[in-house]
Amino acid sequence: MGPAQDEVRAFPEAARKLVGFALYRAQEGKLHPNAKPLKGFGGAGMLEVVADIDGDAYRAVYTVRLATAVYVLHAFQKKSTHAAVTPRREMDLVRSRLAWAQRIEVTRLTERAQQQAEQPENR
Repeated sequence: MGPAQDEVRAFPEAARKLVGFALYRAQEGKLHPNAKPLKGFGGAGMLEVVADIDGDAYRAVYTVRLATAVYVLHAFQKKSTHAAVTPRREMDLVRSRLAWAQRIEVTRLTERAQQQAEQPENR
């Protein structure tokens, strides 16, 4: 969503590879060992990939809640010294991109339903 791809591309190579593989596993319907539910979103449909590389912490947040795709919502280097707490600014950005992804999902599902309704039945 938005600049999330560019955000991941800005990560060091090891973090990019880890995040990329975790997203590949998500597309397969599997959970990478470095992925965990993101707190504050109620459930396992919002996940965070954690890449700790050379003492730096990188995070990529994605959702599998929506039917048509795995949406990467945000990726960032965690600079906070407050243990596992994700900074509010980052969480607000995730929330706004999730709302954006949900709007896209509605459009995709509507278009899919219209295409299926327009196709003649197989006889």
